[in-house]
Amino acid sequence: MSSPDAGFNPTWQRHVAAYALAEPHFPEGRLLDLGCGVGHSYHLLAGRETVGVDIDPRALEGQSRETHVADMAALPFTDGEFASVLSVQSLEHVPDPVRVVAEAARVVAADGVAVFVTPNRLTLGRPDEIIDPYHHVEFDAGELAAICTRSFGSVEVMGLFGSGRYMELFDGERRKLDRLLAKDPLRLRRLVPRRAKQSLYDALLRRNRSEADPRAAAIVPEDFELRGTDLETALDLMAVCMSPR
Repeated sequence: MSSPDAGFNPTWQRHVAAYALAEPHFPEGRLLDLGCGVGHSYHLLAGRETVGVDIDPRALEGQSRETHVADMAALPFTDGEFASVLSVQSLEHVPDPVRVVAEAARVVAADGVAVFVTPNRLTLGRPDEIIDPYHHVEFDAGELAAICTRSFGSVEVMGLFGSGRYMELFDGERRKLDRLLAKDPLRLRRLVPRRAKQSLYDALLRRNRSEADPRAAAIVPEDFELRGTDLETALDLMAVCMSPR
């Protein structure tokens, strides 16, 4: 996503909200923004020196901060270099998320904080199937906590929830998905190569979101909140991690 329009505004605003809701958990000092993409919301972390990391050099072009082209599983930084680490909607895109969490624990200070925000697999698509072909893995709350506790002594998982008007849009998208998947009851889609799936996925999103919807345009970051209960129904999960091992 490079703009609210190109990225479908409700999803864009959900990502922005994740930055805003994570911000109070961070101390002052250098913050590593993992898988930062185009860096759309690091201004919400004002007061801290943020450093962006992404594997795609094109995403980092034009950002007015320190950036590095790097694999999140092999970070080019020294041990304990950062006061905090933030990963928003990036952990699900890597084949070895355990290694990414371990690297975050390595580069964060002993008294620092790492926050990982990732979609809840119980609500994103299908609990037993990864629908988004750009995702390697998806987590429920227990699974996210399990990989984080391998590298951190203290882990708290919370959920990001949407307002009623956001959920009206979200539920409409889910109904479209259910109708589409019902056309392939044998799940022959599993045999389609990953690159082809990605092309088809992008084309379907463009088609389904081609018409302007004033309800979608009205969504703002304030349509989202964090709660520590009912995590099985959360849109996204946020793991706040301390005491790196």
